[in-house]
This record gives sequence, C-alpha cells and structure tokens, in this order.
Amino acid sequence: MSLQIEIPAQAVAMNEVGDETIGALLARRAHQHPHETYCTFQGERISLGQLDRRVNQVAAMLRARGLTRRDRVAVMLPSHPEHLYLIFALARLGMVRVPINVHLIGAPLEHLLTELEPKALIADVAYKPALEGLGMRLPLVIWRNGTDDQFDSFAACAEDAVSPEVHADDVIALSPSSGTTGAPKGVLKTDRHLRAGPTAVLRLTGAGPGDVFLFWEALHHGSGVAVAIAALIGGFQLAMLERFSASRFWDDARRHRATHIHYLGSVLPMLLKQPARSDDRQHAVRIAWGGGCPSHVWHAFAERFGVEMREGYGLSELITFVTANVDGTPGSIGKPLSCYEISLLDDESRPVAEGINGEIAIRARDARLGFIGYFRNPQADAAARRGDFFMTGDLAHADAEGNLFYAGRKKDMLRRRGVNISAWDVERVFAQHEAVAEVALVGVPSELGEDELKLFVRARDGVRIDPMALIQWSSQRLPYFQIPRYIEFIDAFPKTPTQRIQKKELSRHVAGVWDLDATDFRPAGR
Repeated sequence: MSLQIEIPAQAVAMNEVGDETIGALLARRAHQHPHETYCTFQGERISLGQLDRRVNQVAAMLRARGLTRRDRVAVMLPSHPEHLYLIFALARLGMVRVPINVHLIGAPLEHLLTELEPKALIADVAYKPALEGLGMRLPLVIWRNGTDDQFDSFAACAEDAVSPEVHADDVIALSPSSGTTGAPKGVLKTDRHLRAGPTAVLRLTGAGPGDVFLFWEALHHGSGVAVAIAALIGGFQLAMLERFSASRFWDDARRHRATHIHYLGSVLPMLLKQPARSDDRQHAVRIAWGGGCPSHVWHAFAERFGVEMREGYGLSELITFVTANVDGTPGSIGKPLSCYEISLLDDESRPVAEGINGEIAIRARDARLGFIGYFRNPQADAAARRGDFFMTGDLAHADAEGNLFYAGRKKDMLRRRGVNISAWDVERVFAQHEAVAEVALVGVPSELGEDELKLFVRARDGVRIDPMALIQWSSQRLPYFQIPRYIEFIDAFPKTPTQRIQKKELSRHVAGVWDLDATDFRPAGR
C-alpha cells in the first residue's frame, strides 16, 4: 500500500519503503540474479543464490527445533556469514530476533535475557562461560561450533519450502537501546523499519551495483544489519571482515577495492592517529559515511585520505538515519529525511532560535516508520513521547539554511558553579591533542554542590601524557570553567556496539586521581 506524503522543501527526499518483506526481497533477488556476488569473507564468495539456499537451510533447522512465527530468539554470534544466514532466516520465518552484544557478561547480559525473555538462544560456544556463569535458567540454547552440531547441522538440512505469512508491519526484532545512561530497553522493530534504515543508507551513500562496502560492523547492532539489508536492496557487494582494526583498515580497503567505508563513534579519530603513509590516498574509496564526525575531523580526514564525507544521524528507536548531509556542509548531520519531521525544542516544548541548542524531537510523516515502543515497558514509552514527537535526549542546533549540528546528549550537560557545560564541547577540544586517542568527561560530586569535572583520557599507544601539560594546553583553548579538575588515565573505554563510550560505567571516585586543585596552576579567569 502506497502512502503519499508531501515532502518539505528542506527535507532530503528518500525512496518509499514498500510492503515487500525482507524474506520476499531475498527470494526475488536470488531468483533474478542467482550468480551475483552478495558477500565475500576470508576468500569465500557468496552469491545471492547461495545466500538464499543457506538461509532456507537455517530456517529448516529452526523449525525442526520447534520454533515458530513470533517466537523471540536471542542471537549471540560473532561477525560471520552464518550470522547473516540466521538474521535472514529469522526474518523470513517471522520470528523476533533479539540481538545480544557478544561482549556482555554478568549483570548486563542477565538483564537482557531476563527482560526480553527469549524462547531460544543461539550462541557460539565461545560465549558459553559467560552464559553458564550467570546463575540463571537459560532458555533453549542452540550452540554454534559445539561438539553436537546443534546450529551447524543446518548445512545438512533440506531447504525449508514452508514460508509463513509475514507482513511488512509485523514486529520481527527487539533492538536493545544503547543503554549509555540507563539499562537497555528492547525497541520494537518491524520488517518495514528494518528496510527503512537501509533505504536511508542508500540515500546517504548513493551506493549501487558495482560498489563494495568494507563490512566491519558488528551484527549485534542495527547498523550492521542495515548494511546487510542495504546490499540486497541496492545491489552492492559486502567485503566482510571479522572485526574492525584501525592498523589494518586501509590495507583491508585496498585489498577488497572498497568504494565505501563506514564510521561510527571514535573510528575516524582512531584512523587519523595511525602513522601517516605514502599510500594514504592510494585506494578506491570514494565515500566515508556514518555518524559522529565533528567539523575538524571532517576536514582532516577528507584531506588526508581524499574521500567525500557523508554524515547522518539516527537512533535505535527509529531507523539507522533520520537525517542526511548530502551537500557536504562540514560537521553537519544534515537535514531531515523526507519521512521525518524534526523540531529542536526547549524544556517547555518551545522551538529554539537559530543557533541555539534544543532537544531533537522527531515525528514520522508515515506513522508506520515512527517509534512503536519498548517491549513491555509502558513507563519508558510514555517518558519518551511528547505528543506526536519522540524525544531523543540528544541536542542540536540549526543554521540559517536548516542544516542541523549535533551538540551531545542532554543528560551529558553538566552544571559547574552556576554555569552549564556541554561535555561534548569539552571532549572535542581534548580529542584534538596529538597524544590523545579518546576522552570522556563526566561530572563528579563537588563539596560546593553541583558538579566538578573529571576527564578520562586514553593516550595513544606508546605515548605518555603529563596531566599538567595537558591542562596547560587546554587552557589556551577552553574557558576556565570548562577545564577539568580531575584527570584519570584509562587503558580502554567501555563501549556500546556503535563505539559510543558508556559513561555510566566510568568511576566517579576521585581518591588518588590527579587533581588540578592540588597544584599551583590557575587558568586565566579563575
């Protein structure tokens, strides 16, 4: 069914998301182009025909284990083609996929399994110690790479000819929200949602037949699944890697003749801080696309590697991208895609003026692509809505042309001695220091009330940083009230699958931590 929507002048037009389901899309593409390459992995070439057959075999294995349409099935697998087969098989059967971050252990892992209540769990045996160490009763577990060929038996199955009737607006996934500031919640995702994100990816990247995406994304996150589905819709190829590696990234891109590379979170700064090479521009990549690229990184990355930058903004509760920057305004997340309306609101739900930060509020022009809700969590549902708008908790401002600029999390606003401070603004400055790999700013209790600022710093490999020298450097770039009092060095940050730092996991203790107030240095103005 087609829904006609008037596209505002400032919106970025996106193709309509129709009713053909993921399962039907794969079957049609495999029938029309059985020999076309879908994906390569460790030297293996997987055609659309092979993909379709293996998906049908996995579907047969699932049905043989007694699983049926609408059953919730948790998935805890590494990045591998077999993970892709399972994703498509679950969609074809109308089962509800519950992706589990393979790095979870302990209470966070137990929380997801308890809250989302899957009927079955498909997991690699590499994660068996983490799962069996939870001390809880697990659902039916189908192990991959085990000794009894539970998951692996799919390869001996005949193709499943039974195709349950799956509709475009059936819920087929519960996507855990990132949980950067609170416990993750299961976001209800329909088949249509899971095709809308890839459609947005295609609009942002301009990709099509003949293009190759370097495919490093974790498949337990929506961005990885979106790229996998976008390849079906758009007809480009995936060059699948086991994992992201900053040191091997450009060699992998050259080896696979990738035309598009994806970035998230801290990926671009990590690549920029790799040693410069004479072949930095010797590759086939045209487009670097993703989210979370400030303007100074934009310029530096585009200049060094000779690529065009494409930035967008999206979130788990809606689709992979709800905005797209296709005109190249550095640092901007772009303008709303045509299926969404975006307002920037203050705390009283009033639109803010040009250049002023407001909370990003999003309304779907097609209700079928809007926020459906959280799994069995009506309180969180209600808290996330303001009338017809979904309140993202993110801040942005707009320029005179309607370009949006991300300004951090609303909950990441700190208040120090009567002054509001954006952690995003402070972190952007420290991230520019040549010895710094990553940073995160948090508030810690102050004896004066409100917050003191504590900066966590991960130094570049093999580099030591003097905290006083870092503070003196920052004092030439930040006002005195944004200069942190405490600095703590960290070897690795806890992160979400999108490479966002999980600040809730960072210690607020300051005993034994480097303290600016214990020195004689006083920033100008303080």
